[in-house]
Amino acid sequence: MKNSYSNIFTFNKKILNKTIKTLKKGSVAGLPTETVYGLGGNAYSDKAVKKIFRLKGRPKINPLIIHYHNIKDVEKDVKINKHVKKLYKHFCPGPITFVLKRKNSSKISKLACANLKTIAIRFPKNKIVRSILKKIKFPLAMPSANKSTNVSPVNSLDVFEEFNKKLKIIVDGGKCKIGIESTVLDLTSNPKILRPGVIDEKKIERTLKIKFNKNYRKRKILSPGMMAKHYSPGIPILINQKKHDGTSAFIYIGNKYKYKKNFFSLNKKNNLNLAASNLYKVLRTIKKKGYKKIQIHKIPHYGAGIAINDRIKRASKF
Repeated sequence: MKNSYSNIFTFNKKILNKTIKTLKKGSVAGLPTETVYGLGGNAYSDKAVKKIFRLKGRPKINPLIIHYHNIKDVEKDVKINKHVKKLYKHFCPGPITFVLKRKNSSKISKLACANLKTIAIRFPKNKIVRSILKKIKFPLAMPSANKSTNVSPVNSLDVFEEFNKKLKIIVDGGKCKIGIESTVLDLTSNPKILRPGVIDEKKIERTLKIKFNKNYRKRKILSPGMMAKHYSPGIPILINQKKHDGTSAFIYIGNKYKYKKNFFSLNKKNNLNLAASNLYKVLRTIKKKGYKKIQIHKIPHYGAGIAINDRIKRASKF
């Protein structure tokens, strides 16, 4: 069934086949995941990968995450180690990405890997994208479906706002449940978190029975989410704000200011996971309302709050 937008489709068997046909031709599609919507294309195809980079205006040094249906599918492209197996068992499919050493025999486009000797891989949980991955014989290179540095999309209309009719297919999967990008973990040597997400370091440490090196400095761009400026609504953002200036949009967690104009709560019950899932929606809403600046109250720095703080810090690099 087609809705009022000619390129946004409700998912069914017909649209599944139409999407697969589009991907096989080397084109790209807007697809839902549990984290954010992605711009998916054949990861084995230079043509498809080039199209993704061109549509996003993405720097070629910024690699793409490659999405697979299961761990058996990935063994031909990367070197699996004990850490991957443990984390896969506990968290996959789900919002976690692993950076692993690339096999020489891998057919993954080198453009998708920014010509690195590593590949960032993920096993998404969303049923729609899993049904597509199950039917095709190639993994999907799939960054967030937005222009580079912009706020990531959490519903199909967000994707349409970014690309309009430049995409032939945007599959409507409703609002993304998690609403921020996956945790990214470098597993090429001693495990390191490259990008925080809702699966936080404590959960990973408990699973692997390790402690992360807090002094690790991220130098090479091994995965998405490591650029200084990202997730930006295109207006200035001030973080760790104590007082409202009277005119800016003010983002906070809780219900203290629920009846006040210009105040936007990420979650009224102080649930950090739900706050994270609402972050991009709130940023887009504020931009649409015409505010010229955003103030953000101090966000608790634990659990999903670490991921929220990472996103707003990068968004503030205006």
